[in-house]
Amino acid sequence: MAVLLMRLMLQTTKLDHNLIGRCLQRHAVKPDPTPLSLCASIPKLLYLTSAKGFSTAGDQQGERKQKRRDAFSNTGRKISERIIRVLDEKGMDLGMMHRADVIRLMDKQDLRLVQRNTSSEPPEYQLMTGAQIHQERLKLREQEKAKPKTGPTVTKELVFSSNIGQHDLDTKSKQIQQWIEKKYHVQVTIKKRKDAEQSEEETEEIFNQILQTMPGIATFSSRPKAIRGGTASMCVFRHLSKKEEKAYRESQESQRRDSLSKDDDGNSKESDVVCQ
Repeated sequence: MAVLLMRLMLQTTKLDHNLIGRCLQRHAVKPDPTPLSLCASIPKLLYLTSAKGFSTAGDQQGERKQKRRDAFSNTGRKISERIIRVLDEKGMDLGMMHRADVIRLMDKQDLRLVQRNTSSEPPEYQLMTGAQIHQERLKLREQEKAKPKTGPTVTKELVFSSNIGQHDLDTKSKQIQQWIEKKYHVQVTIKKRKDAEQSEEETEEIFNQILQTMPGIATFSSRPKAIRGGTASMCVFRHLSKKEEKAYRESQESQRRDSLSKDDDGNSKESDVVCQ
């Protein structure tokens, strides 16, 4: 009897374990097969980076500042170099000096400090008065004005008929001269008369007459030539180059000396005749 009771208890316990296992399997949460990434749980952060905007105005302003800095200006007490070579207000070399000594000398003599040559080693500076700095700036401005301005050549055009009156031709010649003095090229076109035959020599004579009103100023850039099937003639005037201007002055001076020598020879011959 006791053995039967033991068997019933074991079977009941085994059945309960099987039921509990099935329930656990049915209600258990299955894990996600894809592994979780650590980066996915971390929120993305946006970082703001400062960017310099593209602007030509800023670059031009920097260039202007650089030009003003390179021009003749007072350095003041802001001497970046420790040892510099110093010239006095008369241009005499004071040798190499410490910047502290230079500042004391400036205060003592009431002078300004100007950069002369920053590419040398050590850099070269000069002590100057305010009036000297002003005069040097005026010289630099004059030099800038005297520099030839590079750029495309401007060509002015003028057209008129070959039967133009002398007064109108003089007016046209003055206008051409004003343009030539501004270093412009002037293209002149002369239309021939329709009612009569006109030779090339006649129109060329008008061009030469215009050129003779500008001695030592202008010359032909392109000589007169027939255009439009021979119904007109055209040439281009331009300003003399520096070399041509010099040659013209030398030729005029040579002619003047020759005329003076001839006058002297004539006067000497006349005096000889009077003496005889």
